Order: sequence, then structure tokens, then C-alpha cells
Amino acid sequence: MTNRKLPQGWQSSVKALKAVQVAFDMDERVQKEIRKAAVEANLSPSEQIRLILGLPINKKPKRPRLTVSLNHNDYQLLGAKYNIDPQQQLEIKRKLMDDLVQFAAEH
Repeated sequence: MTNRKLPQGWQSSVKALKAVQVAFDMDERVQKEIRKAAVEANLSPSEQIRLILGLPINKKPKRPRLTVSLNHNDYQLLGAKYNIDPQQQLEIKRKLMDDLVQFAAEH
């Protein structure tokens, strides 16, 4: 294999490529406590684990973001729920956000 220089846009990914993700299968109660501590500290569960282990964490605040994966069938169901064409994914996303905000207001 030749030593070719990576494109500039890929340079920042080299560190991530060298990292190894470690998964933990542990008691549900332990997982719940770690997640709860992470939420209370405004950290990701991964950052909370690093903190518990005494490893450095990214101190820069991250953009708070929740994610959900939606497939074609999900858009069909949500389109019917909101009476929106399933192809209007941006409008469906707006309605989803309204529902999530309403959920938070009620809890």
C-alpha cells in the first residue's frame, strides 16, 4: 500500500478511525443510573462513562439534539396521523417537533 496523503476534508477523521468503540452489556439498573447521571450533568452517556473512568471529556458544550430514525412506513403512518402527504417530510418533522414540545410541557 502506498503512502498517499488524505484529502484535507478527511484529515480530521483520522483520529476517529483509530478509536475503538467499547460496548458494555450490564445490568439495566446500572445503565439507567449512568444515563440518569449523564442527563443531570448535561453529558452524553459516553461522556459520563469517560468521566466515571477518570478519562478526559469534551468540555465544549454540544448542540443538544435528539434523533429518531424514520423509514418509509413511518412517514406513511405519520402522514396519515397529521393529515399530510408522506412526501412532505419537512412538514411532518415540524409536526413531530410540536408533539415533542407538547410532551415536554405536559411532563
